[in-house]
Amino acid sequence: MIEEARRMGLRVLVSDGAPDAPGFRLADAGLLASTGDPEATVEAARAYAARTPVHGVLAVAADVPQTVAAVSQALGLPGLSLQMAHLAADRLAMMDHLAAGGVPVPWHAAVASRSVLETLARRADRPLVVKPADARCARGVVRLVRGVDPGWAYEVAFAESPRGSVMVEEFIPGSWVRTETVVVHGRTTTLALSDCHYEPCDRFAPFVVEGGSELPSRLPPAVLDRITGLVAEAARTLGVQRGTVQGDLVVGPRGPVLVDMIAHLPGGYLCTHEIPLSTGINIVAAAIHLALGEEPEAAALRPRWTGGVARRHFFPSPGTVVAVRGIAEAATGEGVALLEVGVVPGARVSGMMSRIRPAGVVIAVGDTREQAVARAEAAVARVRIVTQTAGPADAPFH
Repeated sequence: MIEEARRMGLRVLVSDGAPDAPGFRLADAGLLASTGDPEATVEAARAYAARTPVHGVLAVAADVPQTVAAVSQALGLPGLSLQMAHLAADRLAMMDHLAAGGVPVPWHAAVASRSVLETLARRADRPLVVKPADARCARGVVRLVRGVDPGWAYEVAFAESPRGSVMVEEFIPGSWVRTETVVVHGRTTTLALSDCHYEPCDRFAPFVVEGGSELPSRLPPAVLDRITGLVAEAARTLGVQRGTVQGDLVVGPRGPVLVDMIAHLPGGYLCTHEIPLSTGINIVAAAIHLALGEEPEAAALRPRWTGGVARRHFFPSPGTVVAVRGIAEAATGEGVALLEVGVVPGARVSGMMSRIRPAGVVIAVGDTREQAVARAEAAVARVRIVTQTAGPADAPFH
């Protein structure tokens, strides 16, 4: 995002609580304030704006909607309302609000203690999943499959919640889809729908781990139309007037159901790599224009082409990395657009599955979705991350 803003001729001011944050090295100026602290960020932003005008604010790969809304309100800038920011920061409150507005969401409930979850699990007539109510990225998300102790699942979710807030919801089997949508004056334009690759869930059960994604979606056009309509309905219900929203949905026996929605550009590679490679749309530039109070040109939101894109992650066995082989061969494979491996010999691969992080990623392109998938999986197969188990500390958490 910083590089894109610089290409657009803008000066970039980065706010972060870590003095060595990478963004400081790329930005024109910086504020040392934690993005998780709205008051401190507003104070620092006001002091800076008293000397140098600030024209827009947005977050990328940081789930801090309340901070963004507080800064935009304090400086009189376009952005989320404080009410929307509150809902975006609290998954339970958001699901309650959406359900009250008639948006299809899973059955869900707050969980105040281990004993409450144990009672709910005992009485349940449907599959359940336990989550922190205020954390994203599947951290602390546990399915209550056979053999899983609900009390243990509660403790895992509680440990990953910044506010100690836990919820339970129905786990709906089906096809998972992620949407990226631009909102201008309350009007939604969904730019891309990607199929999420959750096959690693069986390997990492009872945790929910995404193994990648694929574009374009393989779902029928009629189903995709229902999904884009549901996203538009959810954005309206939440009161989103401008900006970007990402929706996570599952298409199950009852049709599309909204599982989550965030109101900022997400982390990962969907917006920066996958959507541009598949469609030619620069969603990062669109988000910057919206943050500045400008409207992206209609032509900039229309696909310039449709190509296959697939992302896959590397998940080595827990232990200490002793060797990494095949990177150069894989990176030069046909159709490989990006290959990153984030571990080196001596690094530890954690067995704490509730916070599992991929050791790398590959993104491949093709004339078709199927060709892109084949190229991505071939690249993954060429890379070998060898680990050595040292003992119980490397064992899975559950």
